[in-house]
Amino acid sequence: MSTVHLLRFDSPIGRIELLGDDEAITSLSIERDGALPHDDLPERPNALLQRARIQLDEYFAGRRNDFDLPVRPAGGTEFQRAVWAELARLHWGEATSYGALAAAVGRPGSARAIGGAVGANPVPILIGCHRVLASDGRITGYSGGAGIPTKLWLLGHEQIGFAA
Repeated sequence: MSTVHLLRFDSPIGRIELLGDDEAITSLSIERDGALPHDDLPERPNALLQRARIQLDEYFAGRRNDFDLPVRPAGGTEFQRAVWAELARLHWGEATSYGALAAAVGRPGSARAIGGAVGANPVPILIGCHRVLASDGRITGYSGGAGIPTKLWLLGHEQIGFAA
């Protein structure tokens, strides 16, 4: 079994925690209420997590639009993994709707289930779940970091328009 690696660092949206093994990043958490999921564990960085930190720092500084990192989201059902794969197709500045995601994974009319899968994304930012809006362009929620304020920051950073 692979060694689990852990790295934490500061960002404009709060502290970030990366988990991964020797081959891929498996989790990215954004600080919520001053805490990260594994604050009680010592850091165990590796070259991949250090590379991810550099790319995320570049993203936050506006110098990177795409990530070149192996990502393997931890857990998830087959349905959730299909939704995450569709999210991974989105690029900087692109947005989609819950309904469009539902259609893309062959489950039209299941926007609520799509919302649950989007919210369960274990690798936000790298798999851009912040890029999902309601069909009328409204922001309906965000499970990372401080919630909607974090999503607003990410949308603004990528210059993605939304309805008020």
